[in-house]
Amino acid sequence: MRSARTPSSPTPSIHSSIIHHPPIHSSILPSFQPSMIPSFETWLLLLSGPGDPAFNMALDEALLFSMPRLGRPALRFYSWTEKAASFGYFQKYAEVQRMTLLRPLVRRPTAGGLVPHDADWTYSLAFPTSHPWYSLSATDSYRRLHEWIQAAFTQLGLATDLAPSSRKAQSGQCFAGYEKFDLLWRGQKIAGAAQRRARQGLLIQGSVQPPPPALSRADWQKAMCEVAGSAQAVRWTAFTPDAPLHAQALDLAQRKYSQPAHNQKR
Repeated sequence: MRSARTPSSPTPSIHSSIIHHPPIHSSILPSFQPSMIPSFETWLLLLSGPGDPAFNMALDEALLFSMPRLGRPALRFYSWTEKAASFGYFQKYAEVQRMTLLRPLVRRPTAGGLVPHDADWTYSLAFPTSHPWYSLSATDSYRRLHEWIQAAFTQLGLATDLAPSSRKAQSGQCFAGYEKFDLLWRGQKIAGAAQRRARQGLLIQGSVQPPPPALSRADWQKAMCEVAGSAQAVRWTAFTPDAPLHAQALDLAQRKYSQPAHNQKR
């Protein structure tokens, strides 16, 4: 899923279906004593729940477009209303549809390869241009991201490794081989991500293919928040998309991500 290429700025668009935003339970928001974090920054946390493929891509892109207005990083955890696959902005649709039986197929606003969304844990991160993550190289932000996920799994008792180099497999499939700094469990890639740097900010879309040990998505999400709090001095605030953001996401889903003209344009 990794790629350093940056898609050109897309035309805004969206989907008629409404995503449900369940309340964020206080149990996922870690509490910290002021003495533990002398200096912290506030990030937004979205637990979006299940969304259809077009809306999931649209809300991620709308978050990117909203970074100048929101002015702070946002972490979004979400799932899918149906089995689907997403593929990179630069991939050719004719090639992608031969790689998987999963349907529907939706083109991501980020680059990278084909990602199955039939049992994965999906997330996205958005950063404004003023944030240090925006100025990192694609390689450095990729490494930092997977070190964060690795630390979360360590907290849950699962040992993982960062890939020291690349191992190419079938072209175009994110989880068939691995790239340097992908997250591995027993030599198998379990986490990958794709990035897009734009004038509004940085968008990262990531997928974790959960390993066999019986770990829950909720525990992993909580560990991600706790690790960011302790290692990056992040304080979380629950966030539900406001009216402008939600309207832009609906528009993007309907006019862009649900349209064959966009998904099959290459």
